[in-house]
Amino acid sequence: MKIRFLFMTALAVVGLSLPFNNHAAIPLLHEKAIIFENDGQSVDAFEGTLMVPENRNNKNSRKIPLTYVRFPSTSESPSAPIIYLSGGPGGSGISTAQYPKFRFPLFMALREHGDVIALDQRGTGKSRVAPNCKSSQSIPTTSRITHEQVKQAMRKAANECVAFWYSQGVDVLGYNSLESAHDLNTLRKHLNAEKITLWGISYGSHLALSALKVMEPYIDKIVIASAEGLNQTVKLPAETDAYFERLQTAINQQPSAAKKYPDIKTMIARVHKRLEEKPVMLKIPTDNDQMSDFLFQKVHMQGMASAMIADPHRGLPKLLEIYWAIDNGITSMLPSIVKRAGFDRQTIDFDVMSFGMDVASGITEKRMNLVDKQAETSLLGYMLNFPMPHLNKSVKGLDLGDDFRQAPVSDVPTLLLSGTLDGRTYLPSQKAAVRGLSNVTHVVIENGGHNVFMLSPDITEAIKAFLGDKPLQKTHIHFALPPFVK
Repeated sequence: MKIRFLFMTALAVVGLSLPFNNHAAIPLLHEKAIIFENDGQSVDAFEGTLMVPENRNNKNSRKIPLTYVRFPSTSESPSAPIIYLSGGPGGSGISTAQYPKFRFPLFMALREHGDVIALDQRGTGKSRVAPNCKSSQSIPTTSRITHEQVKQAMRKAANECVAFWYSQGVDVLGYNSLESAHDLNTLRKHLNAEKITLWGISYGSHLALSALKVMEPYIDKIVIASAEGLNQTVKLPAETDAYFERLQTAINQQPSAAKKYPDIKTMIARVHKRLEEKPVMLKIPTDNDQMSDFLFQKVHMQGMASAMIADPHRGLPKLLEIYWAIDNGITSMLPSIVKRAGFDRQTIDFDVMSFGMDVASGITEKRMNLVDKQAETSLLGYMLNFPMPHLNKSVKGLDLGDDFRQAPVSDVPTLLLSGTLDGRTYLPSQKAAVRGLSNVTHVVIENGGHNVFMLSPDITEAIKAFLGDKPLQKTHIHFALPPFVK
């Protein structure tokens, strides 16, 4: 075993690597052997780092790291490497694989088809080199605030942070989805792979769709969940209202929930009106054991709801309870909620990766006009997309333009997994996101939310069947609803 390890290490040092379809666990150039641990399990893996241009449009661009963990395939004749693309933007692929009781079993299961790569996209996790920016701008916590006031504060903070990043040698224009897509092609070449398979969720699907515009001939298959189209960084407020109608139908399946929440849209609107007319002044504990005032307003409730509606089996039951409590004059739970949500942190700060990717993907003028119109009367207004569209076109030269936002056209085999109760990327918008793809297999998870991968063993089997070019046993998977009232 020791001799084999020394042999493998020697290959890496001198820059030799075997073709990727060799099933032996041999390190590639710039890789090191590691033991990857998750929830008491240990697996042999390799960690590697590539250096890529921060901005390929700048011939003098500095190089930044692209770090990944590769789990060797268990197959004697593996197919294309499978690269995991985290959501966010800003999520770490390596951290996703490390997170206990999450997606690690799926990483392991997919090894029967090919090497599985947990990638830290540029600017995330172990690939992150740019510092966070803490601006001098803040959003008031003790006086009424408006959408326009928040927008102006965010844009001033953005200007400060862009200047800060450039002073630190960071090329902000390099943080966009097309650059990340070129990174994937660079990684493909490093893996000695003719083609790669892309496996992503939420923003990860956005990146996969972007890759079709950069490297379509080199993509074997695509597996995406909770798809976000190239012109869907900013969601349509009216689709959020339609989501609440679907949620009401689900609630009505449970007699106790139907009794407590007979009309959630009316309840939500009533609470928002109440907070708009009379915000609630709270006392919030500070880090130095003091108390500070905080004015809890409609915009905070909208922001909280936007963060909690993604999955019916996670934050949604608690969110409904909060709305019900405020509707019944109960606000004692709000201080701890405000603290956990971070609403009391006044200063605006940004991470260059999540900031850049959203601003670069942007929104067409036609869609922006529709968002503005719908936000006036919709339940959550602009808050579902915060800090977009507040930051739209806030950085000169960063927006990728309307050609980028056109849906890709491709016949690459694609598996789309969608939850009917996804509160962030709605079922109709997911279908629109892949409308230019002619070879789509769509699996719908009834009562599934935004994070669908581990809801049912049937989902894992569907992915494995798709990757193995086998017919899917189920294209409609049922997931039991959680109790909306405990």
